[in-house]
Amino acid sequence: MGPEAVPAAEPAPATAAYAAGGARDVVVAGGGIIGLVTAWRAAQRGLAVTVVDPAPGGGAAQVAAGMLAAVTELHFGEERLLALNLASAERYPAFAAELAEASGQELGYRRCGTLAVALDADDRAYLRELHALQLRSGLESEWLSGRECRRLEPMLAPGVRGGLRVDGDHQIDPRRLASALVTACERAGVVWCRSTAGRLVVRGGRAVGVELADGSLVEGGQTVLAAGSRSGLLAGLPEEVAVPVRPVKGQVVRLAVPEAYRRGVAAFLGRTVRAVVRGSHVYLVPRENGELVIGATTEELGWDTTVTAGGVYELLRDAHELVPGLTELPFTEVRAGLRPGSPDNAPLLGPTALPGLHLATGHHRNGVLLTPVTGDVLADVLTTGELPGYADAFTARRFEAAPVQEGAR
Repeated sequence: MGPEAVPAAEPAPATAAYAAGGARDVVVAGGGIIGLVTAWRAAQRGLAVTVVDPAPGGGAAQVAAGMLAAVTELHFGEERLLALNLASAERYPAFAAELAEASGQELGYRRCGTLAVALDADDRAYLRELHALQLRSGLESEWLSGRECRRLEPMLAPGVRGGLRVDGDHQIDPRRLASALVTACERAGVVWCRSTAGRLVVRGGRAVGVELADGSLVEGGQTVLAAGSRSGLLAGLPEEVAVPVRPVKGQVVRLAVPEAYRRGVAAFLGRTVRAVVRGSHVYLVPRENGELVIGATTEELGWDTTVTAGGVYELLRDAHELVPGLTELPFTEVRAGLRPGSPDNAPLLGPTALPGLHLATGHHRNGVLLTPVTGDVLADVLTTGELPGYADAFTARRFEAAPVQEGAR
């Protein structure tokens, strides 16, 4: 969702950190999970990296539910994105283990699977079509009757008409993920500049870092713009560099599952449950620590991050139809944040028309899922200058205007 979800920390003086060290190999503008994984992987390759962000580890991760749902997140018309999602999902077990060891922190990674269900005939027909698309795409997905769904998750409402069991779609706690990435970055030698990047610095036709609000410079041989939904707002971007990223609002509710359920006295939800309720999508993600995350609305409202009564009502109404017993759970939190959406809902990765400037943004609803593969792609680009073949379809240059050919006017 978005950088606005977490209040910015008080900026620390920036100039002192660079007086001795001078220019860095890489400057990453943005310290959400995408900027952090880029910095960590680049530092592991031996590059000197600085992350510019007032509050590293904040942003969308503080609101996101953390579904690693390459299969159940498949949407019609987004088949090209599927390969990248699957590549990242395949990396997750090893990535999570490596990051947990590097940070000394647990990530809340669970291979619990996902159950997508429908509550009426129309929604059942939609899931049937989605199941056919999944099978055509070579994905593992099992159709279950309503009775089979309730046998798997007894708390589901009697009205459940059928569903899809996807054991390969997992989950992670994005807040723990962000915290672990901050620690791993620090241990890898990444330097923090706790300020906001105000302007891209271009010298000699090349990006050479960013200017901060106080006018000081953070310079580097290469610059990565990873500022989530605000990536396109950085001043100084030349016209030939397209950063068509927009904010997409999402509201999320958090409840607490009593200790008795977590000890197995009675099952509440054992896996992520997604549903189509009268055409609206809702998901319930049970965490191992007893938290139940319910989300998420999708609203095109610009930079608004207001939590609304209507948004919360819709989430709880649809979730209650799905799992009636959740109305007895304690309410703990409601948040709203901004996803970085792109025109084709796929990320912008790698080099731009401006030498020295790379993008890592536009991940929309797949930011958490795509964290491992994004780190690998950007590390390759930063060390070799080349985008890996499997990421060619997501080059940041695909939205840049083609040069006008002589005689075409």
